[in-house]
Parts: sequence; structure tokens; C-alpha cells
Amino acid sequence: MMAETNIEPTLASLSERLRVLHRQTRETPLFNPVFQLSLDISRKLESGDLGIADLGGLVDELEAQSLDARANRLRNLLAPADAGERLASLASSGAAFDSYRAFWEQPHMHVVFTAHPTFLLSPQQSEAVAQAVANGGDARPEAAGEAPEITLRYEHQCAMAALAHAQDARDRMVSAVLDRAQAEFPGRWCELQPLPFRFASWVGYDMDGRTDIKWYTSIAFRLSEKAQRLERYAASLAAIDEAHPLIASLRGAAEHAAASADEFAGDLSDPADLSAAANRLTADHADKLLSLEPLIDRLETEARDCAAERAVALRTLVSAMRADGLGMSWIHFRVNAKQLHNAIRTRLGDAADIDLSSRGAIAALRELLAGVEPQSANFASLAVESSTAVRQFLVMTQILKHVDADAPIRMLVAECEQPSTVLAALYFAKLFGIADKVDVSPLFETETALEHGGRFLDLLLAEPDYRAYAKTRGRIAIQTGFSDAGRFVGQIPASLAIERLQGRLAEAMDANGLGDVAALIFNTHGEGMGRGAHPSGFEDRIEWALSAWTQRRFARAGITLEPEASFQGGDGYLLFATPDIALATLTQIAANSPAHTDADVPTDPFYRRTDLSLDFYRAIKDHQRDHLESRTYSRAITAFGLGLLNQTGSRKSRRQSDLSADREMSLRQIRAIPHNAILQQLGYPVNIIAGVGSAAESNIEEIGTLLSESPRGRQIMRLVRASNALASIKTVAAFGELFNSAYWASRPYRGTEQHLGAACEALAEYLIKDDRNGVFRRLASRLRVDALKLHRLFDLVPDDDPHPERESVRRAIGVLQAVRLALLQHMFLKAISVPAFSRANDISRTDVLEMVFTLRIDDALAQLRRAFPTSFPRKDDFALNEPGEYPRGEGEGYAAIRRDHIDPIEQAYELCLRISTAIANEFGAHG
Repeated sequence: MMAETNIEPTLASLSERLRVLHRQTRETPLFNPVFQLSLDISRKLESGDLGIADLGGLVDELEAQSLDARANRLRNLLAPADAGERLASLASSGAAFDSYRAFWEQPHMHVVFTAHPTFLLSPQQSEAVAQAVANGGDARPEAAGEAPEITLRYEHQCAMAALAHAQDARDRMVSAVLDRAQAEFPGRWCELQPLPFRFASWVGYDMDGRTDIKWYTSIAFRLSEKAQRLERYAASLAAIDEAHPLIASLRGAAEHAAASADEFAGDLSDPADLSAAANRLTADHADKLLSLEPLIDRLETEARDCAAERAVALRTLVSAMRADGLGMSWIHFRVNAKQLHNAIRTRLGDAADIDLSSRGAIAALRELLAGVEPQSANFASLAVESSTAVRQFLVMTQILKHVDADAPIRMLVAECEQPSTVLAALYFAKLFGIADKVDVSPLFETETALEHGGRFLDLLLAEPDYRAYAKTRGRIAIQTGFSDAGRFVGQIPASLAIERLQGRLAEAMDANGLGDVAALIFNTHGEGMGRGAHPSGFEDRIEWALSAWTQRRFARAGITLEPEASFQGGDGYLLFATPDIALATLTQIAANSPAHTDADVPTDPFYRRTDLSLDFYRAIKDHQRDHLESRTYSRAITAFGLGLLNQTGSRKSRRQSDLSADREMSLRQIRAIPHNAILQQLGYPVNIIAGVGSAAESNIEEIGTLLSESPRGRQIMRLVRASNALASIKTVAAFGELFNSAYWASRPYRGTEQHLGAACEALAEYLIKDDRNGVFRRLASRLRVDALKLHRLFDLVPDDDPHPERESVRRAIGVLQAVRLALLQHMFLKAISVPAFSRANDISRTDVLEMVFTLRIDDALAQLRRAFPTSFPRKDDFALNEPGEYPRGEGEGYAAIRRDHIDPIEQAYELCLRISTAIANEFGAHG
């Protein structure tokens, strides 16, 4: 029993107990130390020797440790203490002026701040992690603080804060570069126009998968961003010269934009309200600033004739203006290909029913493009437009006309699988006269898109209309995504498929005479290893999304490469949590960016020995597909619905479905980030690790040698090792034991825990027909067989990143999992012990039990509180003249049931969600 183990509810004590329990696996291979530790804790909890408050104190300690782990991971990734030295080294390259200029005038990366649902930490926790990263101390929030409601507006505020820090860091970089250029190239430094980074955001403009963003919300956000950026420009200029005459112009324009932002932030569904707001925005006004070019010209002219220090400061401001325009960043709109298809069909006349993947559709769209005549539009056009896709083009049109005439806008097209979709987008851009300012960017992310993407690019780039458009824009933009790709084909196959697609773009551009335009490749990876970001260092992080092989393909073709990557939600914004941390991030990117590509490096053997590497890739992909199509895998991943996860974003984590259908939930009903987050919470990132060992099995010696000798192969294995170091198959199996009828029937066996006898018997009887125990066992067995093969492969490939503390990290995660398993057992016992109640609103006691077992706790608690109210009318509440004796006494109602059964479920679940946060911190990100 728990008392015999003599452990205390502390991390140190439970870690030691887990270490001892692990020894037993040598004698009894099927012994599960994680579940045994959970039973130790559960026995003490159910006996009363340990209370929920005691476990709350333990969770406090575990949560604090996880924040430290997260801060240490970030500190090791960013090396913020070395940022100044990195910047000095980058700024003093020792190159000739033309080389120096080429290095600093081309962005090392377009950094995109997205609102993916990874807002896991509270503001206080994020600040504590940031301070620990910067100062090297512990990540201890001063106060827990209430987690804010994660609304779109909250996400936007967080994005703007991160952007402000990024801008400050970039200014420091530009200033250092100009200082160095002034010293090294005194005769030519004024020619230098540094632009080391561009920033972008889609927060408030992404319409793919959501209907809660009104078109005027996007306008309001863009206007508020304009006002904020103008105020920041004015502050920068005031720091140079408080009396500068342009300060008043900048602040006047900021006030004008802010007033319109306030109007568009309201409800404009009434035509009168919209008309008033639109007329104010579109009217001529002395403070209506639509282009920064006149201001840039004045500041540059002034910089030519002033002292060196002031000249550098003015040119730094000019550089920021060139980079950002009249907004905090450039912006990305996003629609789904289906939305574009629905819109274009209304324009095709007799060909409306044509298959849009056919050559006939391409021919029909050529005709449309040849005959398109630009049409003017106003805000009434927006108000009456019903098509989501067309509405987005109209919003872009109004932004370019009335907010910022200079900064181009990206149109991202999700699930884009045929060239006709891009031509449809080009048609609408031409229809509204904005094709010269809009970059249409197809997203390649689904398995179909990745498999056929090369052919897609060949066909698209062969179209004369598209080639002419690309030459006008000066770039071809595509987007490659790791989220759904990593979910449906596995992270490693996704990375390799994306790499091949990127290489095909270089070929297609070269073959179609487009070598003189830039290739902008937007990689929407993430901050967690399950989202495509490599945990081993910034070089790996950049190359995982845009490999060295891909970079060399463009370099050898003489094509300018514009890399772009996303920093997603709260997790991504941590890398820009302060100006100093942002500087560390930007200097790491610049130190490892594709600008350093050496086109003459010998070919990596991974690409020479395609007889081995392609078979390896295909075998991993097949293994991943088998998991995805397996009822076992799907049932295990959805066993708890989304109940193991905190809310981390304003967009729904689950696609719309019948909430009562948890048992039959499809993986396609869950979005990519929560899918990956569930894998973290269950203890095994299947979509990274699984299949690698099995894929090498038939030719393990040769594949081991190839991976050892190949830089790309070693990079793959670093990712797999990092993920495996946090993984535990025993934990996966432990979750299944929660649903093991035999476990519950045996728990009070031979006189132990007699006070739980009735509850355990009821659970045992209820779970006899439940499939989840078998599901988790089968999944764990399959993972174990594959892991045995993986460890044989590990023995053949050197470990590039050994960490002696890995065991302590694994043990900390094991303790977290065991505590949560004990809390889940507590919830199950309390739920099964709730007295029977009458069926109401089509909800029975059995339904409530299943809600608890699938962790739909909010729903379960609502039903239980309805069934057992503690607030009800009393006789004393009524002022009646007629006497009445019945009932006598006041009664207790259901207060005892609330206290003994319902409230403990709520308290235990709150601790479970905090443990979920701590586990995500150990992985470095949510999903």
C-alpha cells in the first residue's frame, strides 16, 4: 500500500519511487512503473492520507519545474547572452561593399506571426519564462494570475506586442550594420539600404476554417495596426529630434487612422453605420496618409547632409518604414480552395459545372483572364457580397485604396491542389485591379498536393498569364505546411516530400524562364517538434523547413530565395517576448539563413543513394498511413476526446460534429495542433517516431551507414532522438489500464481498500464491454515492436546531441503522468459513486459517466449540478397568509453530494489541465 512505500507528495520523492519501480521491469517485463506509481498515489488519496490540496501543492512544484525546463530549452536554442557578439560578428563580415550590401539588403527571412492555437501559458507564466531566458534564473511567476479568455482580439494584441519587440530588435541590427558600413565604406555607405527582415501577420485576416471574423473586423485591425505603427515611427523620430517637423504629420495620421479603427471595430451591420464609417475613411483629409514614400524621401535627403550619428538614426528609421509600410507588418489573407471554386463557378457561364482539375477548366480560365475588365468597388460592394473568397479580395482592395497603398498583400490558398485555383485567384485580383499588389500563394499540405505538386507547378508556371503576373510582382510565392502533412503522412515523410516539392519549384522556374524573379517559400511549421520545428538548434530549425539541398537547388539556378517561416501563437511569440530575446532570435536566423548557402558543397549521400533513401521514406510513410487508417490508433487518440487539452486559441480545436459521437470521432474532426498535442499528452509522438525503426529493418546496416554519413540523415535522427527522449510506451499502456475492468475488480481484492469496494465493483461491471483497454494495449504493442527496431538503428548512428539529464526529464514527465492518472482514477471513482438520478433532457446517469470517462467534464458537471441542486426555494421565501406545516425542517438538499462527489471531480480536473500544461512545457510547445 501507499504507506508502505514511504513516499511524500514531492517531485524528488516520487521521482525516486519511479526509479525504483523501473527496476522491476527487468524481472517482470509487463510491469508498468508509471501506472504503479499512479496506484500508489491513488491509494493514499482515496484513504484520506493525501488530499487534493496536497496534490495541488505537488502540481505547483511540477508546473514550476516544467517552466524552468521550457526556459532552459529556449535559452539553449537562442543563446541570448551571445546575441550582441553574434550581431557584431555579422555586421563586420569583412566582405567587399557589394557583397556586404547583398547580404543585408535581402531579407534573411520573412517572419510571420500567426494565431495558431498555442496560447497555452498565462501572461504571467510567459513573462516568467522570458525573464528566466534573459537572466538565467528560475521561471517563477510572481502571481498565478487568471488566464485570459483567448479571443481573436487577445491574439491580435499578443501578435502586435511580439511584432513591436521584433521591430525594436531589427532596428538595433540595422543601426549596427549602418555604423559598421560607415566605418568600413565611408565613400559608399549611404548607398546601403539594409532590410534584414520583413514581418507579416495573418491574425485577423485568416478566414480558412472560421466564420467568426467579419470583413469589417479585418479592416478595423488593419487601421489599428496603421495607427500603432505611425505612433512608433513618431516615437523613433522624436528620439532623434523632439522638434522634427514630421512628428506632427505622423501623429496626425495615427489619430486619423485610430478614429476609423474605432468605428470599424463596432457592429456595422446597419447600412447607416457602415456608410458613416466608410465615408469618413474614404474622404480626403489632410491626415489621410496612404504612402510613406514622400516621408522616406525627406528623411533620406536630410540624412545626406547631417552628422554621422543622426544620419545612422534617420536611415534606421527609413529602413523600418521600407520594411513595414503603413502597418505593424505586411498581412496575409487566407481562404480555402473550395471557397475560390464556388466563387469562380459563377463566372464560368456554361462551363460552371466543369471539373476544375481538367484542362478544359484551364482553357476556360484563360478566356476569363483575357477578357477581364477591372471593376471599381466600394464598401457597399463589401456589405452585399456573399462569397467569402470575393469578399476577401474586396477587403484587400479597400485596404490598398484607403489604408496603405504601398505594402503588398499575400493571398494564401489552403488545400490548393490544382493550377486552376491559382488562376481563379488571379482573375479576381485582376477584376478588382490589385494584381500588381497581391501575391497569390498556394498551400501544399495535403498528401495529394504534395504528391502531385511538381506537376501542379509545371502546369501553372507554363501559363502565360501567370508568368506575366509573376514578372510584374517580381516573385513566385508558395506555402508548404507541416501541420496536416505531418499528421497524415508523418513528420519525417512530410519534410522529405516538402523538400522535393521545393526543389521542383526551382526546376519549374528555371525551365519557364522565371529565373529572374524571386522564389518566396513560406513554411508554416511550428514551435513544437510535432509541428515541424527542429529542437536541436537554429541551423536545424531553419533547414528542417527549407533544407540545405533545397537551398542549393535555388542557388545553382541563380534564383533569389526569399525564405519565410511562421512563429505560431503564444509558443512562437515567446521567441519575441522582449526586445533582447527578439534580437537573439533574429541574430540566430541571420547567422544560419539561406544567405550563407554554398552552392558548391558536394552532394549529400542521402540524395545520391536514392535506392536506399527513397525506400526508407516510403516505408516510414506507409507505416504512418497504417497507423492513421487503423481503428486502434484513431480510437486511442480520441479516447478522451479533447479533454486532456487546455483551450489555447480562439479558433475551435475540433471541427464541427455531433458532440455525442465521441466514441466514433474521426481523426479528421480534430485539427492538427490538438492532434499533436494529444500525442504529447498520451506520452508518445507517434507521427514523429513511428516507422523509422521498421523502415530500416530489412537493410539496417546500409541504412545505418547512410544516415551516419549524410548530414540530412543525421538531422532526421536528431529529431527522432529528441522526440524519443521524451516518449514513454509504458505511459501509453497506462492510460488503457484506466479502462481495465479486471484492474478495478482486483483493486479491493483480499481486503484492501474495502471502502472502495462498491465503487470498484461498479466500475468493473461498467467497463466490461469498454474497448479502450484493448485499444491502448494493441497500440502499445505495435509501438513497442517498432521501438525495438528503432533502438537497433540508434546503435548504428552516432548521437550528435547527447544529454545526460534526459533520464531526469523522462522521470519528471513520468511523475506528471502518474499524478494525472491518479487524479483520473479519483474522478472515475467519484463519478461512479454519484447516486442515481432521473433521466432529464435526454441525459441519463450512464451518459454522464461516459462524459467523465471521455473527459467532457464541463458537460458532466453541468448535468450533475442540474440533477443535484443546492439552491432551491424554501418556505421562508414566501409571504403567505394560509398556514401549512409540510414540510417540517429545512433539509440539507444535495450539499453533501456536491461536496463529496461533484466538487472533487472539478478540483481533480483543474489539476489535470495544469499537468497538461506542464507536460507541454517539457516538450517545449503545445502540439
